Amino acid sequence: MINKASAALASLASLLFASGAYADQPKPWQMGLQEAASPVMADIRWFEQYTLWFIVPITLFVLLLLVVVVVKFRAGANPVPSKTSHNTAIEVVWTVGPVIVLLFLAVPSFKLLNKELVLPEKPDVTVKATATQWLWSYEYQMENPVSFDSYMLKEEDRAAAGKTDMARYPRLLAADNELVLPVGKSVRMLVTAAPTDVIHAFALPAFGVKIDAVPGRLNETWFVAEKEGLYYGQCSELCGKDHSFMPIAIRVVSEDKYKTWLAAAGSDLAKANKDLMAATDGPATVNVAQNTAQ
Repeated sequence: MINKASAALASLASLLFASGAYADQPKPWQMGLQEAASPVMADIRWFEQYTLWFIVPITLFVLLLLVVVVVKFRAGANPVPSKTSHNTAIEVVWTVGPVIVLLFLAVPSFKLLNKELVLPEKPDVTVKATATQWLWSYEYQMENPVSFDSYMLKEEDRAAAGKTDMARYPRLLAADNELVLPVGKSVRMLVTAAPTDVIHAFALPAFGVKIDAVPGRLNETWFVAEKEGLYYGQCSELCGKDHSFMPIAIRVVSEDKYKTWLAAAGSDLAKANKDLMAATDGPATVNVAQNTAQ
């Protein structure tokens, strides 16, 4: 009973410590895009709302035309059908109109694509992500590279990992080892797949990132995480029977915490992760794991 009470209090304290953290993941019955956590994603969300100002009126207009045609030109109202073959005014309108609409859509979309594809000249962090059936391997490109594998967190391993908070570490999205990155820094992602593997895709909705991981090919993208917290994505290219069990988990922290974690991760990744969790989730997370083990 004491252990259960301690675990409950620890979980509550963990929630209090984590209340200021920002986490983004799919929500039940979510209708729109995830909240933006990068400049590119903010522009993607704006462009989505912008296009609705064209899509909704056009859809309603076409629906109205269909209703008018069905009612006005039905066989009962027109026993002798019209033999009109063309109408110059209508043909000019339905040619010029779509061209104008497409121009209003093309200009901001090309501007957004350019922003996504042009990488920063001097990124602050460069990470290589290699996809394999069915995990992600990360390698920090630096003088003394730090590398590790990231698997989906198994339910039986939650307690030992101190990740019992299902809201913060959701089922099928949480990972045993998160990719750790500093907030407010430009991150260059090199994405590929193992030479003998299949095509995967690195997708992180909150950052507006989605890029294929192709065997034998090195693709690259970038993002700047503007808020600290936990962010989740998934492989979004059908890659085999465990495709849905290949999550992407990124923990964004302050630059000081990132440097401390990076210095320790090279020699003891498990301890570095535990210390970082205690610093970001609160010490209660570590206590939960210890109480469960006892």
